[in-house]
Amino acid sequence: MVHVVYCDNTGKTGEKELNKILEGTKTMVVRGAAGRKIPHSRVFEGETLYFMEKGTAKISAKATVKNVQNYVKLSDEEITGVVEDNQPKLNLTVKQKERWHKKCLCLVEFDEVEEIVPLDFDHQGNMDDWLIIEKIEDVLVGTSIPYNYEKSRF
Repeated sequence: MVHVVYCDNTGKTGEKELNKILEGTKTMVVRGAAGRKIPHSRVFEGETLYFMEKGTAKISAKATVKNVQNYVKLSDEEITGVVEDNQPKLNLTVKQKERWHKKCLCLVEFDEVEEIVPLDFDHQGNMDDWLIIEKIEDVLVGTSIPYNYEKSRF
């Protein structure tokens, strides 16, 4: 499977998530919720991540999954510990740390980051901030197929 990951574009210039990934100062992304939610337990070593900045409709980088950590039913102290232990890789702002203070966390470490010729993303209304698909062409303008959550079920 391949994954399309929306990158946060808030923050001052230079603090954008995709910039940090391309600069190599961010080598891990996090997703979290009160309960298990995509991509929890659905990302595996060796799979490909495609990154796009929110609001651009352009997929502009890719990387390979190096390591995945899935957590459930974390206490507040455990959440803080997991985030702080991984902060050198996550490179989160204070606001992002607050946003991802969730009981269920999925941390995805990656390497082999490369900027790619931007691909035109075919956004559909029912898409979340992390998509799990068979191949990248399934979400590109001209070759996309209707997105459903078949591959994203637990």
